Amino acid sequence: MPHPSRLTARVLVVMPAWNERDSVAETIAEILETNPGVDILVVDDGSDDDTAARASAAGALVCQLPFNLGVGGAMRAGYRYALRNGYDVAVQIDADGQHDPRYLPKLLARLVDADVVVGARFAHKGDPYQVRGPRRWAMVLLARTLSRLAKTRLTDVTSGFRAANTRAITVFAAHYPAEYLGDTVESLVIALRTGCTVTQEPVEMRVRAAGQASQTPVRAAVYLGRAVVALGLALVRRWPAALEHAPADLGIGPAGKAGRA
Repeated sequence: MPHPSRLTARVLVVMPAWNERDSVAETIAEILETNPGVDILVVDDGSDDDTAARASAAGALVCQLPFNLGVGGAMRAGYRYALRNGYDVAVQIDADGQHDPRYLPKLLARLVDADVVVGARFAHKGDPYQVRGPRRWAMVLLARTLSRLAKTRLTDVTSGFRAANTRAITVFAAHYPAEYLGDTVESLVIALRTGCTVTQEPVEMRVRAAGQASQTPVRAAVYLGRAVVALGLALVRRWPAALEHAPADLGIGPAGKAGRA
């Protein structure tokens, strides 16, 4: 397999999108401009606008889900597509423009000695992404717990900006959680418990290019509390020591084609 840090690696950017018509095309254009050679799969998560049409017109592959599954469900479809089509690396970049694709090469470089690399926010002074109060306390608790499990310092385990190599893609294609925040927190537990290594790379987070976040601060704090509970359950759940083989049928359709998952 080509080394993920080499130019010969096949990189798939998986972009979950729900009603992101105002930002998806611009985000795709920026990714292709800053990272020529990557493929982009937009997983349209049951949008009721023309997100899918705008993504396709901007040059991305599009997988349209029949109804809204949430980020976790959309990402599982993306990982299954990546595995089915032989990609070396899958990178999550959100459609709202908050993830700066100029950091993508740095994430790929860290795959030299890790299976999953998380783009860690809060690492730069002046970062516009600031979290305070109970939500911040919950995120700190989650980060400290996962740092112990990973045996390395992780400061931002809820960041969705992350890269995964083939080993992690195989795990995530079968086991990526669909619950809110499970797609970030629980997925790292699953990766670690199945023998993958996880590290982080500092990145800067930007404000949304358009649209509204789906969660209010109060709802986000509540869900983060639920994520703490989900983390505890994920830690005690039995996972195989390693996952060497992909499921026989990933349900994505013929190789090389995206469609309805």
